Amino acid sequence: MYAERASRLPGAVVWSRAPGGPAPDADAARGSERARSAVLPDGCMDLLWTEGRLLVAGPDTRSHVPEGPPRRWAGVRFHPGTAPAYLGVPAHELRDRRVELTDLWPAAEVRRLAARIDAAADPVLALEEVALLRAAQAPPPDPLLREVVAALDAGRPVAETADRLGLGARRLHRRSLAAFGYGPKTLARILRLQRALALARDDEPFAVAALRAGFADQAHLARDVRELTGMTLGELTGRR
Repeated sequence: MYAERASRLPGAVVWSRAPGGPAPDADAARGSERARSAVLPDGCMDLLWTEGRLLVAGPDTRSHVPEGPPRRWAGVRFHPGTAPAYLGVPAHELRDRRVELTDLWPAAEVRRLAARIDAAADPVLALEEVALLRAAQAPPPDPLLREVVAALDAGRPVAETADRLGLGARRLHRRSLAAFGYGPKTLARILRLQRALALARDDEPFAVAALRAGFADQAHLARDVRELTGMTLGELTGRR
């Protein structure tokens, strides 16, 4: 069963997943089993806990399907562009990867934090506390990055976004690689996909969802869904 809520860390989401149990709502029950378990590209990075381990999920350019037996998971999904400041690593170094937190932070510190979360009555809350403490100790993320995300998520062209923010195209690309893990065009494409999927899962006809999200037509949306997730709209939404 999957559940999520807004975090006390601004812009972040705290989530948990436990093996078995009923789906939390009708939307979660939709789609194929593969689609329900897949993690889709969303421009974010996550701090993860599972049974004695702490990991970081880098920014995805394709869907990720967890392997191995079902496990209990907790995660803090950071707002796009903020995790590198908190975790101390450029996003592009973790693109399409899941890495042990010991690869990024001192091993003794990570073992201590993992043991604390393992022993907590609520591991989800304990993981959130780790993220909050780290954010309080780290330099704040560049506020300009939130403007980049907001502009691209509103469907503004990359060149217009760079001009409005006083950045050249090359500077925007370099900063996007470090903050998001990929260039602004890829980020814009991923955010557009997420807008369309949200509309489609809210029962908008696929053609309408495509146009409202900024695609040329339904076929354009279908191609991007296939290229970015390896699945179809029907698989992801449980609709034809």
